[in-house]
Amino acid sequence: MVTTNSEEPATTRRPALSWTSLYWASAACVAALILAPAWMLVGNPAVLRGHPLLPSLLVAAVVVGVVWGVLLWRGRQAFRSRSAVRAVGAWAGRVAVLALVAMLVWLNPFAYQAGAAAPGSTEAPVAESPTAITMTPEGAPATEGLIFYPGARVEARAYADILKPAVDAGFLVVILKTPLNLSLLDGNQARGVMADHPDIATWAVGGHSLGGVTASSFALGNPDVSGLLLYGSYPLDSLRDRAGLEVLSISGTRDGLSTPAKIEASRDLLPLDATFVAVQGGNHAYFGSYGPQPGDGDPQISREVAQEQISAASVAFLRQLGTP
Repeated sequence: MVTTNSEEPATTRRPALSWTSLYWASAACVAALILAPAWMLVGNPAVLRGHPLLPSLLVAAVVVGVVWGVLLWRGRQAFRSRSAVRAVGAWAGRVAVLALVAMLVWLNPFAYQAGAAAPGSTEAPVAESPTAITMTPEGAPATEGLIFYPGARVEARAYADILKPAVDAGFLVVILKTPLNLSLLDGNQARGVMADHPDIATWAVGGHSLGGVTASSFALGNPDVSGLLLYGSYPLDSLRDRAGLEVLSISGTRDGLSTPAKIEASRDLLPLDATFVAVQGGNHAYFGSYGPQPGDGDPQISREVAQEQISAASVAFLRQLGTP
């Protein structure tokens, strides 16, 4: 008697559950590639106002997601048997895509939040390009300037208010728009600004948090920089032997990121005549106008009071740079 086996041989079985799961994982990647960048582009004005690299990456992610989605829909009923190696590679690729999307979301910048205007502040010409915000003082052409590196993931515009008193005092101020809002990706960006303004005889560079780290490295390697202005920041390399460099370090006693202990430790990395100013009750986010920041300390004074002190100390420092 002949018997038949209705079960499909093991060699021809299709791992339906495995590849169904992979299909839905692909669909999740498509959704993430489209929705997360679109949310950033539409929901955060700082993305389009910043350096063009980030919006370019976001648009590219959306395009990849749309193309992948179309191909996935067209082949949704096609199940192909694959080797274990190819299956592992497929899953690893999708995990990598989701990690990439998570990184893009992490890069979503802190947007400028308008605050109160500094006392006595006036309107001054502002020129905005894809890579910088240039604030020019009124009256006689400026001969002294400040190039400022923003903190990590902070919109450049967030520093316009706190640096405006320096413009009113007669200094050219250029706030850099850094790639992906991470200044370390182009540490020599200030050099292009200096080349664009040959009439400036005395240059200072400065920065907030990570931007201060970058500014410190730039000042170390460029002897034509006369001043270094640090906002809640400190250098990675020693500037103790950097001749001709004046340094002002302004910090907040409630800073939860660049803590008072870290600022104190930075004294050994700065010139012996470096000046330190501590804003009592100020925190890390008070050095810009972009709202609260995760990990920061709780302030004990208002943002307006803290920024008045920071601006006043900055202007006094810049003025003494040009004094023989």
